[in-house]
Amino acid sequence: MSDHGQAGAAAPGRTSSTRHDQAYEGLRSLLLSGSIPPGTRLTEADLTNKFNVSRSTMRAVLVQLAQEGYVTSEVNRGVRTRSFSVEEALDILEARETLESALAGKAAERATDEEIRELRRTLEEMEEAKARGDASVYSQGNRRFHQQVKAAAHQHTLARAYDTLLYPLVMRQYRNLSAQHPRAGSYEEHQAILLAIVTRNPDAAIAAMRHHVGSARRALQLQAPQDGPEHQAPSETAPPATSPSDNSPPQHRSSP
Repeated sequence: MSDHGQAGAAAPGRTSSTRHDQAYEGLRSLLLSGSIPPGTRLTEADLTNKFNVSRSTMRAVLVQLAQEGYVTSEVNRGVRTRSFSVEEALDILEARETLESALAGKAAERATDEEIRELRRTLEEMEEAKARGDASVYSQGNRRFHQQVKAAAHQHTLARAYDTLLYPLVMRQYRNLSAQHPRAGSYEEHQAILLAIVTRNPDAAIAAMRHHVGSARRALQLQAPQDGPEHQAPSETAPPATSPSDNSPPQHRSSP
């Protein structure tokens, strides 16, 4: 199927734009899932087949992702998945700590009753997943909880800045594969964030979120041994292993 539809003169542009957006969201989600190791070369041929778009559309998608920092593009090296030095990783994680703490403080001030109920439901699901040892569902709930806090802040400027951070890629690159998951204390830290929001205590919410995000950062392997991720040779070209329609979360070993 081509990128152009057959529904009239105005349809091709709309169809092309839609297919670009779908390919962009699909590849971006795949990169954030951690399925593709840092430094892996991405080829237009593999990606056009995977996402069923033209080469020109996929080229535009890769240009956009490179501009946003998800991939790198270099002469004679092609497009590769992003990897981060320890210094870059620490900068991004410090920014996340600042922004997400501020969002939690705003959520304590502005969350609606329904948003608080949703946060409670998510935390209950996380507790149940933890009790039965379901790390995948726990991780899913963890990501949903953080997105719900961001939405409950009703602070669009902070939220936009937060959304530009590439911290999920950093977390996946530097995660400790031998660590317990969920991380010890993770659930209790989420409880403290929710309690601060429920009691409308912005200062406590800021402190609880800062402690939580800081603990997640400290659980990462950021001491960079010589054979660490940033010192390893880039992976050879490999087609993504996860389907863009597969929304199941990756198995994390270190939870934020």
